[in-house]
Amino acid sequence: MINSLKEKLAKRPDLLKMADIITDNASVLDLGCGSGSFLRLLRASKKIRGVGLEMNQDKIIECIANGVNVIQSDLNTGLHFSDDSFDFVVLSRTLQAVERPDLLLREMLRVGRKGVISFINIGYYRARAQMIFRGRMPETKILPSRWYNTDNIHLCTMNDFRALCQELNVRITEEIPLGHKPAWMMNMRPNLFAPICLFVVERE
Repeated sequence: MINSLKEKLAKRPDLLKMADIITDNASVLDLGCGSGSFLRLLRASKKIRGVGLEMNQDKIIECIANGVNVIQSDLNTGLHFSDDSFDFVVLSRTLQAVERPDLLLREMLRVGRKGVISFINIGYYRARAQMIFRGRMPETKILPSRWYNTDNIHLCTMNDFRALCQELNVRITEEIPLGHKPAWMMNMRPNLFAPICLFVVERE
């Protein structure tokens, strides 16, 4: 069962890496949980206690079919949980789609002890090249939408995210670049060569 769940998430290396980071028996809040496949994998492999937040009604129905606890909620209205309710709060490729990423990051670390965040890095060299040589907003496999119909309203680079964490007194405990081969290039210059990046953060 675990292998089949991992196969379903094979196109999302950030989620598989997040699954490695989450500890056994942890409590997990998944923001924008989609169909619930990630929480289902964590429950099977790590015995976690998980809750997902999702806006899309069709996705909520999928979560229920997957046996995942889900609450319909808009991330832009805050996280309606008590302080330190969860061991981990997960946000995968959604930070750039919310109205105020800074406020959501604060909320994540209010209700959770650790935040695990992945996002699309607009500093990736292919995105930069399209803006430099075409003079237009980039369209890639990871950013397939046009500038006028995309959900991504706050695209940022890894450097931007690091600066935000510094402003908010958020400690970055782990930084993992993902998605580019050869890996040595990505590890040497992650802001330039990593299309996806993953950060583990906690309060100072």
